[in-house]
Amino acid sequence: MLTTNTAAFDPDCRSCPRLATFLDRTGLKHPDYHARPVAPFGDPGAHLLIVGLAPGMHGANATGRPFTGDYAGILLYQTLFDFGFSNKPVSVALDDGLGLSDCRITNAVKCLPPQNKPQLDEIKQCNRFLQQELDSLPDPAVIIGLGKIAHDAVLRAFNRRLSAFTFGHGNIHELENGRTLVDSYHCSRYNTQTRRLTPAMFGEVFRTAKGLMDNADCQGK
Repeated sequence: MLTTNTAAFDPDCRSCPRLATFLDRTGLKHPDYHARPVAPFGDPGAHLLIVGLAPGMHGANATGRPFTGDYAGILLYQTLFDFGFSNKPVSVALDDGLGLSDCRITNAVKCLPPQNKPQLDEIKQCNRFLQQELDSLPDPAVIIGLGKIAHDAVLRAFNRRLSAFTFGHGNIHELENGRTLVDSYHCSRYNTQTRRLTPAMFGEVFRTAKGLMDNADCQGK
């Protein structure tokens, strides 16, 4: 079981002035927070890549690990544990001993955006890191996009026309080089509390992804 960060990341990136300034201000307000770009987390040789939106203010932005310390991570890490991708059902801190197997988690935007809403130019600026990460995936591989922004970011990284791939929970999109994109609603507090996304629905997405991996014999590649 491996738990390391990938090379497709710049911990000192300041390419987006609005985000860099916001992180500076956040770091001054919360000096114990990570308040920097958040690195991908998980197995560097993973056949499953989960793409979220961006770090949350009191979650990944505070802890330095995607989906750690915030509400959105509750369902995600429990589901990863249920499907054998994680050794623990909760993620609370960098030193909690959690590890991922054959799975890695990243975000379309690596820096905390104001009001959790990155601008389109920021999404596009950060897309080069996602592209490098997707390029590093083994063949075959499965990508789960959490929400429309993540779905679009993956397609941009593959230089695909967005209108040709409709986002919808559970939709499956075949991409080149043995990559398959599976859509899911984001596991945000709003989506889970309004029941737009239930644990059963989220589990079905991972069951689909695991089935695709098993059919492609990812474990043996």
